[in-house]
Amino acid sequence: MAQQTTLDEWAKDPLVDPEIRAHVYSLITALGGIGEDGTYALGDDALLCLKDLRKWLKFADGQLNRRDVARCMAEANLVKGDLLEMLAKISDRIMQDKLKHKVAVAILELLVPLTWPFEIDPVEATVNHHKHGPYIQLAQIGYKRAILQYDRARILQTAVRIALPSMAVPLRERTPRDEGIIRIALYFLRNIAMLAPPSSAPMDIDEAEVSRSATIETFQEQDIFKVILSVASSIGDDYVNQDVVILETLFYLLKGIDAEKLFMEDKKLGSKNTNELKDLIQKEKAMLAGYARHAPTRHNRFGTMIWLKREDEKVSTISGQDVLGKAQKSMQKMDTTKKWNKPKRTGRKKGEEEQESEEFNLPVSLTASSRKHIKAFVEEFLDSSFNPLFLHLRKALERETERVETRHSRQYFYLVSWFLRAECARRRTIKERAADPKSSDVLTAEDESYGLVAESMNQETFILLNRFMQKSQDEKAWQDLNAGMRCFTQILLTVQEMSESALEDDQEIAENIQNRIFYEEATHDRVVQILRSYKDQGFGYLDAVTELSHVFLRMLERYSKQNVDLQVRSKKRARKIRKKQAEATGEGGDDEGHVSATEDVASAQKVVSERKFDFARFSAKFVNQASVDTFVAFIKFYKELDVEQLKRAHRFFYRVAFKLEIGVLLFRVDIIQLFNQMIKGPEGLDPDSPSFKEWEELIRHLFRTVVKRMQERSELVVEMLFSKIPATIFYLEHGYEREVTTRAPRAPAELVVKPGLEKSEQIGVAVGVLINLSKLDALGWVRDVLASAMEERKGWEELEEARKSTAALTAPEGEETTADAEESEPPKPSSILIKPDNDERRVAMFKDNKLRLLMKLVGFTRLGEDHDPDASWIVPSSLTSADLQEAMDLIRKYEFDPPVYEDGKGPEDMLRSKAATERRAAPRVEFDDDSDGESDQDRGEYAADGPTARKPDGTRKILKRRRRERTPVELDDEEKQERAEARRRREMEKQMKVKSTMFVHDSDDEEWDEEKEKQFYDRESEIRKFTMAQFKKSMGLSVAEPTSSKKKRKADEQSKKDRKRRKTPPKRKAGPFDTDDSEDENMVISDGSEADSEEASKGVEEVDTEDEDEVTDTPLSSQQAGVRRTVEDNPPSTMTPAKEQDVVMVDDEDEDEDEDDAPIVRRPAARNIRAGFVIDSDSE
Repeated sequence: MAQQTTLDEWAKDPLVDPEIRAHVYSLITALGGIGEDGTYALGDDALLCLKDLRKWLKFADGQLNRRDVARCMAEANLVKGDLLEMLAKISDRIMQDKLKHKVAVAILELLVPLTWPFEIDPVEATVNHHKHGPYIQLAQIGYKRAILQYDRARILQTAVRIALPSMAVPLRERTPRDEGIIRIALYFLRNIAMLAPPSSAPMDIDEAEVSRSATIETFQEQDIFKVILSVASSIGDDYVNQDVVILETLFYLLKGIDAEKLFMEDKKLGSKNTNELKDLIQKEKAMLAGYARHAPTRHNRFGTMIWLKREDEKVSTISGQDVLGKAQKSMQKMDTTKKWNKPKRTGRKKGEEEQESEEFNLPVSLTASSRKHIKAFVEEFLDSSFNPLFLHLRKALERETERVETRHSRQYFYLVSWFLRAECARRRTIKERAADPKSSDVLTAEDESYGLVAESMNQETFILLNRFMQKSQDEKAWQDLNAGMRCFTQILLTVQEMSESALEDDQEIAENIQNRIFYEEATHDRVVQILRSYKDQGFGYLDAVTELSHVFLRMLERYSKQNVDLQVRSKKRARKIRKKQAEATGEGGDDEGHVSATEDVASAQKVVSERKFDFARFSAKFVNQASVDTFVAFIKFYKELDVEQLKRAHRFFYRVAFKLEIGVLLFRVDIIQLFNQMIKGPEGLDPDSPSFKEWEELIRHLFRTVVKRMQERSELVVEMLFSKIPATIFYLEHGYEREVTTRAPRAPAELVVKPGLEKSEQIGVAVGVLINLSKLDALGWVRDVLASAMEERKGWEELEEARKSTAALTAPEGEETTADAEESEPPKPSSILIKPDNDERRVAMFKDNKLRLLMKLVGFTRLGEDHDPDASWIVPSSLTSADLQEAMDLIRKYEFDPPVYEDGKGPEDMLRSKAATERRAAPRVEFDDDSDGESDQDRGEYAADGPTARKPDGTRKILKRRRRERTPVELDDEEKQERAEARRRREMEKQMKVKSTMFVHDSDDEEWDEEKEKQFYDRESEIRKFTMAQFKKSMGLSVAEPTSSKKKRKADEQSKKDRKRRKTPPKRKAGPFDTDDSEDENMVISDGSEADSEEASKGVEEVDTEDEDEVTDTPLSSQQAGVRRTVEDNPPSTMTPAKEQDVVMVDDEDEDEDEDDAPIVRRPAARNIRAGFVIDSDSE
């Protein structure tokens, strides 16, 4: 029902377009009006008029971004005069009459955009937004008041009844129209809960009629809470897209409500409110007492003006008699009268309306009845709807679906923190009630379990929270970060209560959660960074920052004490960096130790990323000047802080000054003055407050420390004016500057090209690598250097040719020999110094190993040490202009036509590290701990166990080593390791003395003089003579053998008797710590009897029938080789007779030097020798 206005007034109105006003008013008039019976009567085309009004609202205000239609509808009193009346008229027949249902849906489609909270977008705002904004905001508050206080019908319940037919349809059978009806009904409830009185415009209605308490009362009266519970508990089964609408409704219903007060008993709540009132009265009394000390009396009520003399004969004027008598009071009066026009921060500001609607730091007071209703609703929500709703919301936030907006993440984490706090408060109340002997309540297992909030305590929520906090910090979205910090803090507090639960399952879950949270070092760094980065984000943000840091540090300290071996995982990419370097230098292409990518990632996480947590190190990183400034900004509000907040700040300053002993951070004039004001006044802490004694004690000790330090370090007087940097802190603590040791720069790993490529192909590899790394400027610089050097060298060569030709023409005939001598040793050109074109190139000549590889391949030479960054590069004299021209042509060729390799390899795959290549080429001796010092090293062709080894000529006795019984000594791991290391060292010393082909080199590679050559040929001549004499002697004895057969048989019989006598030596008893290897150590030695010597000298071979049946003939060449090896070891001058050479005993160095056998004196162990060569038992 529109207000009657003349056409002249419409035409003169400058706020709204007259044409739009005329159309809207005509449609509103056609909706209907008061009938003859005094009730509202719908017009004939009411449904069509409602649809036309919605089109006007959508077109003019939506697409054209104007607010004219909404302003006209507010002026015409459309909502209260028409829409609510129509709903009341048809509310009884909505479910039965389809036409009435269509009209009701059309009315609801108009109410939703009209009650949608008005927001001004700073990007898309127009003049109309600022012109119509205050009027529309006040009109929406009127809409809310009319809907909540409407007496003839329950408007909110009617809106739900409109959506009931669509809600009754199963999820899979719903049409888009059904989904739309459900959505607009829920959005209507959301709008009513969201609308709040604006602070920028005065209202002429009672705020109590549109307050939070009135909204809660109406929701309870019209059963809206039951609708919310029904939809929230069925999210995921019957409802999918409605989760964000329920989230917003809950946020605007619960924000600002104190969850702990909500679940307090009436008596406890009353006592707490009484205590708060007493505290306020006490604060007011202390403030008045402080003012009364300097208040004017009836004798000094007259005006006073005085002059205050300052330094340099300057005079300041101060008015008022309260400044008389005390210089300090005068200076304080001057400070209070000073004004500072702080410069305004530039940049785009967010809309104030959005900040106001999203503000959740402001407390909201509730009436007793509304508190009772919201408490019952929260209890039912926690019991039935929390887990399904927040599980579905978390998945939607992770997938970033279309219905999810930026504000939903902030609302989600705020509600998680709110409900966790409410659950903890409810559990405490239940425990107190069960502990009361007068109460009949009993604590059940469900009351002890935390399963009702399990969906907010899992790993997926922690991951989402960490990502949200990091994103908010990076984007400087402080309100979002505030919600994330509150959620994280409440999760920590809930985990702490879970660890104190009586159920073992909850304790185990709390232990796992703490391990997961504290395992990530990124979480520690984020908390520290948030604390340091505070700067004018408001008191609510400051309170959240300080609470998070206090709770996190306290719980981490407790957990690290309980778990001494706490491991943390660092996110530093050290392994990735090393891997990239290895790939670039070619080390990654080694054939040794290839592992899969999965194993490599797992190894990187376990070995590189994990380290033991050190709380002292973290707390030192936690406390610095920036974090101190944050808590100083927080304590400046000491008049408004409660006991818990004051205790939080006190604990931090105590940790800084006395626990960590870096109180220098607090030695600043403004901090000292603030602490002094808190205790001594004026307007300080109340002496009767519980925390006053703690603060007084802390500040008194701090002041003593300041005075003592100023006496020790007079520089502190100046430094108290400034913040402290780490160097200043160290100097003030120790009295001298910190010595900073700078490491000398290290050269990069030198690269080489894979062997098998020609010189030109190697240059192509280097050029291709530089092209792939986008270092075309370096490539062009090398080409320019080559071109410049080529021109200079070519000029020198031409000059030298001209000089030679001139000298040949002018020289007389008799001096031809001199000219020929000069031509035999031509002069060399001077080296050309390579100069970098800029500082970056100078650094690259030292740091860039790819550029250095190309420079070496083209022939450049580097002078100086490898790790000298100032070493020079030159073009050596050996490079001719043709060489330089060839290198330059190759670079040009491969620059525009890079080489292509097989198997899809790139030029980087052709590079190798020079050090790694040399390590692979060098022989290595590797020991196994179980090998007992034995080496598998290749000792060459003529080694003791080389390919020339053969079976013995005769039989050999197998003897067992005799060991004396002794008391067994049990060795520990350290002694075993030391003995193993000693055996390894002895084996290495043995191998160093072995003459084998591993030490044989080409004669051209060694420096060989004439003296060595003469000694070599003399020794070979003596060996040849000795061999020939032995050969002739053996041939002569073999001819005379029949004449001495009797003597031979007698000697044989005697030797057999000796062998039988020595055949089985007595065995020692096995000790308790003897191994199987030490129990049977068979030593093969040759007989040392004279008869055997004669047999060897005569060349007669006998077979020991008692031991072996095998006969092996010894070729003559092998005999000569055996003799030669003996001669090499012993010079001919000291040569022993042949009969003494038959039994070859090992040297002292070759015997077993086991420490257990040290006290026993025994015969040196002999080795099995065949034809003069030592044979291991494995070769037999």
